[in-house]
Amino acid sequence: MTLDVQPSGIPLPQPWSLTEPHWEGCRRGKLLVQRCEDCGHHVFIPQYACTSCLSERLEWVPSSGKGVVYSHTTVHRPQQPAFETPYVCAIVELDEGWHMLTNLVGLEPEDVRIGMRVEVAFHAVSDEVTLPYFRPAE
Repeated sequence: MTLDVQPSGIPLPQPWSLTEPHWEGCRRGKLLVQRCEDCGHHVFIPQYACTSCLSERLEWVPSSGKGVVYSHTTVHRPQQPAFETPYVCAIVELDEGWHMLTNLVGLEPEDVRIGMRVEVAFHAVSDEVTLPYFRPAE
């Protein structure tokens, strides 16, 4: 089975003003995403303007945290030595229609299937950063 989470020492994201609401949501166990108030499009990764209509009226809304595996690969040779292999890197299509690059945990790499249901699982790696991983949905 793959590791539930990566070990300490991995490179961590550096939250800043644009991304802080996302990371604060993760710390609280909530997956937040930007939604355009004009066209309803969900925007991830955080942006200053809607990637669909270019409106600057973006609000942070909760995501269901549930979706399906859209694409995946198993990493056997990491770019950073702190990562333990193998691990599954995936693009998850959330139920709201947006996509997120993430790691899948709690299953063997050979058990991952396109279209399988997954849900977010949060792991605090520091006082500032809680990472959203995804696991098979219950």
